[in-house]
Amino acid sequence: MRLVVTVPWRERLGGAEIMLWRFLSRVDTGRFDVTVVFFEPGPFRDDVAALPGIRTVAVPIARLRDVRRTGAATRALAGVLRDTRPDLLLNWVAKAQLYGASAAALAGCADRVVWWQHGIPHGHWMDRLATALPARAVGCSSTVAAWAQARQHPRRPTFVVHPGVEPDRAVPVARRDLGIAPQRTVIGIVGRLQPWKGQHRVIEAVGRLRDTGHDVHALVVGGDAHGLSPQYGDRLDRCIGELGLRDRVTMTGQVGDPSPYIAAMDVLVNASEREPFGIVVLEAMAQEVAVVAVGDGGARDIVEDGVSGVLVARPDAALIAAGVGAMLDDDGRRQRIAAAGRERLLARFTAQRMTDRLQDMLEDLRPR
Repeated sequence: MRLVVTVPWRERLGGAEIMLWRFLSRVDTGRFDVTVVFFEPGPFRDDVAALPGIRTVAVPIARLRDVRRTGAATRALAGVLRDTRPDLLLNWVAKAQLYGASAAALAGCADRVVWWQHGIPHGHWMDRLATALPARAVGCSSTVAAWAQARQHPRRPTFVVHPGVEPDRAVPVARRDLGIAPQRTVIGIVGRLQPWKGQHRVIEAVGRLRDTGHDVHALVVGGDAHGLSPQYGDRLDRCIGELGLRDRVTMTGQVGDPSPYIAAMDVLVNASEREPFGIVVLEAMAQEVAVVAVGDGGARDIVEDGVSGVLVARPDAALIAAGVGAMLDDDGRRQRIAAAGRERLLARFTAQRMTDRLQDMLEDLRPR
């Protein structure tokens, strides 16, 4: 099966990029003849080009408001599609769909388009326009995302493939290297620094836990990836100062592999508002670290509340503090939840299981 995948990023910095990388690094090249088209050359393309059996092409794009250059890029992409004659075109996220579906129409293969909606659509113009363009189906990473996408107009068929992670254990970063006192309980959060990700909520929760007598330390892993919220880091710094937590918060900045940092945590918190899925929850489960997650998004697909993690109803610092505190007050319960989380990961959320599921779905969607 000839598969073309379009990719809008030059680096792997977020969950959607990481999911795609894990799929491409495992795809069965005996079943799929894969060409990956990057809209920006860079390290992501270099890494994929080094994979055996996968071809890469660069088709630089412009901002959509630059009509002339956008038209030229779309025509160039249509030329790639004419040359490769794909059985299926997989546009990875809405931005790729805007260019990929338009190019497919020019190349006469608009009936072979599928796109991946990694987020939860909430009326953004890009999601609306991507949905309006031709697609056999839209893939989503969670049932919450699929439910929201299925209500966009015009309605397109949706399917769900949960992201997966490596189950390997990591060697923890030494706490002394992070400036964390050895006796403290480490409450961590991992992700790019953006308000909706909720790092401020975790910092506030740690302040609440300290005030109720818990000897806790916040480990904030991540930086300003993609430059989406450049002022948020300053907001977090002010929050730390105002709460008197200078000696109880460590911020790592952007890291290549968060696993050693997660392995150093006692509890990981996913504090995002309407998280599309929550790959970091799986990464914590892989390290057998107990999880507290906001239950208004994709975490509902991952966590069995009270069994393999704890879900809180809303992205609220007081609720997060209560969820974490309940585990800190019962260390045996925390350890049981951590062990059950790893068992659930191994049974349902490995990278290989994700790859097998996505391959099967793509073959089912291939025009006959």
